[in-house]
Amino acid sequence: MSKRLFACLTVCATLWVGAAWGQAYPGKTVRIIVPAATGGPDVVARLVAAQLTVQTGQSFIVENRPGANGILGADAVAKSAPDGYTLMVYSSGFVINPAIYKKLPYDTENDFVPVTNIVINPGLFIVVNPAVPARTLQELVALARAPDSKIAYSSPGVGNPLHLAGALFNARAGTSMLHVPYKGGGPAAAAVVAGEVQVMFASPAPAMPHLKSGKVRGVAYTGPTRHPAMPDVPTTIEAGLAVYQIDGGWFGMFAPRGTPADIVDKLQREVRIAVADRGVAEKLAALGVDPVATSPADFRQFVSAEIRKQAEAARIAGIEPE
Repeated sequence: MSKRLFACLTVCATLWVGAAWGQAYPGKTVRIIVPAATGGPDVVARLVAAQLTVQTGQSFIVENRPGANGILGADAVAKSAPDGYTLMVYSSGFVINPAIYKKLPYDTENDFVPVTNIVINPGLFIVVNPAVPARTLQELVALARAPDSKIAYSSPGVGNPLHLAGALFNARAGTSMLHVPYKGGGPAAAAVVAGEVQVMFASPAPAMPHLKSGKVRGVAYTGPTRHPAMPDVPTTIEAGLAVYQIDGGWFGMFAPRGTPADIVDKLQREVRIAVADRGVAEKLAALGVDPVATSPADFRQFVSAEIRKQAEAARIAGIEPE
């Protein structure tokens, strides 16, 4: 009986300590690593971090750590202490890497705790530099199919979701546009504006300011319906390329493996409150993304399914693991 009583007390004490730890969290500055340069996940991470700072009374700071298609930043998070004070906010590129690289310095499914899927992109904008003589998607396809075509598209890096979107477009539309990788969504979008490349398959967040200012022209949107912020841009179905309809990915929060469940749950609740804040919600809407703030359990299942889905997409696009 004494052994049973001791075991029971030990379990109860462990649960109490874990609960107390979760209630006291955060007690100091929290660092959110974004494994990319400016644009996309960086923008969303900073909006959410600012609101979490207000809600919790502790600073949530964002640190950009680009390199190797997000692998460097993700590896830093995987090797951090599992105490809730180092987190990661990254895009769906995180689940594409296992299909792009034969060997990673971490296990994508087992070395991270999915906290919450912060926002989703229902689709991508296919944008062109205004100097490109194509005002419709069909005109762009015809231009890119020409034998002497020198059309190139930018992305935030090799294996990034936007690289995969371009590769899939080439496969579906019968084009052979050249891929030019940049170090982040912001630089990739700026390259189209400057005319360094002609096309980009762009997430709404980095593309919206340039679309609204006229610095790039939208020829199609890959979502199921037109984007409410750019209602004049037709969907790919409306534009005559029904075989090319893809979502625009997502931006989620992760913690290192072993982070206490109470802390993970509290983070998810705080993020859910943050994206529901009127000011934050309006800014997210302006970026063209939809807040979701799913539970850790739902996000874990989603991430596992996405790894398999993106592996199949990479196969269709003909991208071989390096």
